[in-house]
Amino acid sequence: MAGEMTILGSAVLTLLLAGYLAQQYLPLPTPKVIGIDLGTTYCSVGVFFPGTGKVKVIPDENGHISIPSMVSFTDSDVYVGYESLELADSNPQNTIYDAKRFIGKIFTPEELEAEVGRYPFKVLNKNGMVEFSVTSNETITVTPEYVGSRLLLKLKEMAEEYLGMPVANAVISVPAEFDLKQRNSTIEAANLAGNNKLGGQDFNQRLLQYLYKQIYQTYGFLPSRKEEIHRLRQAVEMVKLNLTLHQSAQLSVLLTVEEKDKKEPQNSDTDLPKDRFSPADGHHVNSVVGAGLSEKKSGESQVLFETEISRKLFDNLNEDLFQKILVPIQQVLKEGHLEKTEIDEVVLVGGSTRIPRIRQVIQEFFGKDPNTSVDPDLAVVTGVAIQAGIDGGSWPLQVSALEIPNKHLQKTNFN
Repeated sequence: MAGEMTILGSAVLTLLLAGYLAQQYLPLPTPKVIGIDLGTTYCSVGVFFPGTGKVKVIPDENGHISIPSMVSFTDSDVYVGYESLELADSNPQNTIYDAKRFIGKIFTPEELEAEVGRYPFKVLNKNGMVEFSVTSNETITVTPEYVGSRLLLKLKEMAEEYLGMPVANAVISVPAEFDLKQRNSTIEAANLAGNNKLGGQDFNQRLLQYLYKQIYQTYGFLPSRKEEIHRLRQAVEMVKLNLTLHQSAQLSVLLTVEEKDKKEPQNSDTDLPKDRFSPADGHHVNSVVGAGLSEKKSGESQVLFETEISRKLFDNLNEDLFQKILVPIQQVLKEGHLEKTEIDEVVLVGGSTRIPRIRQVIQEFFGKDPNTSVDPDLAVVTGVAIQAGIDGGSWPLQVSALEIPNKHLQKTNFN
C-alpha cells in the first residue's frame, strides 16, 4: 500500500512539474483590458502583458506614444490627435483642446467668462455646464464628454490595431480631486467611445500674459486673429519645453496689425537678441512659429514680434505657482498620516515635472532628489496599464493599486 502511495505521489509531482515546464512554451494570453491616460494636453494607451510582466505603451500609426488631446471638426470629417494639431492653425475656431478642464464641472458666469478668453473656439454656458460651438457643414454644439469620447475612441483603435483584436474594457485614469460628477462624466465619455470600465496650461498662461504686455508696449496693439493667438500659444508651449533643457529660448511670431493701430516699435533693431544658437550649443533654442501664414488685407501690415525668454524670467513669472505644488503634497501626507522623512522615493508624474524649478522645489521639500528614471509623460499610463492587468487577472502580479480617500483632497488653484 505504501508503495502504491509513493508511486501515485511521484506521478502527481511529475505531472505538476511537466505542466510547469510546458507552461513556459505555451503562447502568452492576449491582454484583456487596456489602460488609458486621458490627459488634458496629451493622451496615451498601454497594456500589461501576462507572463512577462511588461507594460507596452502603444504608439499611433506614425510611432507617437502619446497624442495631443485635440479634436478638429471639418465639413468632411472629425480629426483627432496629431491630425487635429495639423489643422489647428487653419481651423482654430473648430479645434477643441483642454476639454478635460470642463468635463463634469459646473461654473459660475464669472468663472466661465474668465475661461472663455483663453481659447479661439466658442465656449457656451448651458446652465453652468460647458458646451463648445463648432461648424461641421452646419453649426452644432458638442460637450466635453463627446470630445473626450473621440479621444478615447482613437486610443481604443490604436490598441485594437496593435493587439489585432477588439477591445471592450479599459481602466481610465482620473485626477484624484475629481468629484463623483466629474468621474461619472468621464465614464460617460468612455461609454460614448465603447469602453465600459472606469479606471500645464497655467504656467503657459503666465508667460502668455507677459508676452501680451510686451507686444502692447512695443507695438501698441494686442493680437486679435484667432489663428495668430493659437500660434502664439504654440510658441509659448515650445518655449516652455525648450527651457527644460536650456537657459533661454527665442520666440518669434508674425502678427497682423491694422495700420491705424500700428506704432513704431519702442525697441530698435539693435535691442533685439542677435546671438542665435542651436540646441546643440546648449544655450537657447529658437521657436519661430507661423511666419507668413496670415493673409494680409487692405489697411493691414505684419510685424515680426521677437523676444528672448530666460529660464530665470519664466521661473520668476511662475514662482508662486511652483510653491503651490507643495499644497496637495502636504495634504496627501496628512491624509496618509506620514511625515515627509518617511517617504522613500518620489516619482514625478506629468510633463510639467520636467521644469527644473519644479524639481528643485520638490527636492528641497523632501530633502532628496526625485526619481527621474520614469518618463513623467508615461508614468500614469504605465500605472493604469498595470491596474488593467490586475483587473484582467493577468500574471505575474503581486501588487495592486491603493487609492487614498480623496474627500479632503482638493486641486490647487493656479489661477
